[in-house]
Amino acid sequence: METVTDIEWILACYTDDVPANGGACIKHGDEQIAIYNFTRRNEWYATQNLCPHKQQMVLSRGMIGSTGEDCNPKVACPFHKKTFSLINGECLSGDDYQIKTYPIKVTDGRVYVGIV
Repeated sequence: METVTDIEWILACYTDDVPANGGACIKHGDEQIAIYNFTRRNEWYATQNLCPHKQQMVLSRGMIGSTGEDCNPKVACPFHKKTFSLINGECLSGDDYQIKTYPIKVTDGRVYVGIV
């Protein structure tokens, strides 16, 4: 049985703070969260900023794009090019890594990240 958890929506930034087709990083408590403005798809995503491959806080500076027949959104680490799904955090490079993803919503020029 699945349990529904309450989500705390935090104001992360404003839409103008995140470059088109790029990312930015915010800090919430001890967590760094990468926020992506995927303008080409008119979509927003949020993940942990830590790349699990070399334990570097760099994913917000990674390249975003699409992969596969379904054109699933992804981010590539800017240093070692490990790629991760922006939908579920799975490593798309064939390695046994996973990143955390966060719900995100944009309202009236404000970007909110859901913290569970």
